[in-house]
Amino acid sequence: MNSLNFSTVIAKAIDDLSEKKSYSKLFHLHQEGSPLPSGDALKSIVDLARSALFPGYFGNSSTNSQTVKYYIGVNVEHLFDLLTGQILAGLCFGSDEHCESCNDMLRDKAATIAAKFISLLPQLRATLATDVEAAFNGDPAAHSYGEVISCYPAIRAISNYRIAHQLLVLGVPLIPRIITELAHSETGIDIHPGAQIGNYFTIDHGTGVVIGETTIIGNNVKLYQGVTLGAKSFPLDENGKPIKGIPRHPILENNVIVYSNATILGRVTIGHDATIGGNIWVTEDVPAGTKIVQTKAKK
Repeated sequence: MNSLNFSTVIAKAIDDLSEKKSYSKLFHLHQEGSPLPSGDALKSIVDLARSALFPGYFGNSSTNSQTVKYYIGVNVEHLFDLLTGQILAGLCFGSDEHCESCNDMLRDKAATIAAKFISLLPQLRATLATDVEAAFNGDPAAHSYGEVISCYPAIRAISNYRIAHQLLVLGVPLIPRIITELAHSETGIDIHPGAQIGNYFTIDHGTGVVIGETTIIGNNVKLYQGVTLGAKSFPLDENGKPIKGIPRHPILENNVIVYSNATILGRVTIGHDATIGGNIWVTEDVPAGTKIVQTKAKK
């Protein structure tokens, strides 16, 4: 193929890629003046939030009791500015209106949401402290809270989830899902920001865990690697399309333990203090206090 043929092939590919029919479902029509969500900015937002939630472990490592208020103040002010911009981008992305004409109104809304989120950081830290405690108490290999905070992928994934969940509750579109997917890429733990998860939650090892959008998890719940809390089926509407937003994932009540590679599907309830053994497939309710394990096949 000579250089002339290269040019012809490339030109045809450009023409094909520019055909409206080929990109109609894959194209975001950018409106001038409307910001777009930024993965880099959202990563910085998570880092800033972690530095405020876990001072000394993330952010400036030289923080001490005399300087902690200063460093938290600097980081939170930067967080507010970055978060306002990204919330605005999410609101514009999810809006059917031309954002250039309503930018001031949406910016005020974005700033209000960002301020509300920051006001929830103390509560968020208190909740994450229970998760750290659960991870430490649940793993004999953990020698300190510092080791858990610094090293455990579950804490990274759960902190991203709890940040994202609060933003979702505050009405922010798109951005929460990007934040949890950042943790998914980093840790292999996939928690949808729409899931509802109680205190003292931990995931041991973590790789391959999937927690679906409408999952409800109580307090003192522990999951091991490879656990799936998923949907059994997707009801279709009259046009054959999946019905969105209906409860379709499991409910795990307080003090439930689910061991590695167990799969729990559908809107089933795992009663409090139940134990689900490894490699178990569950599609029906499990009574409180029940222990389900694999049985040996009879010869």
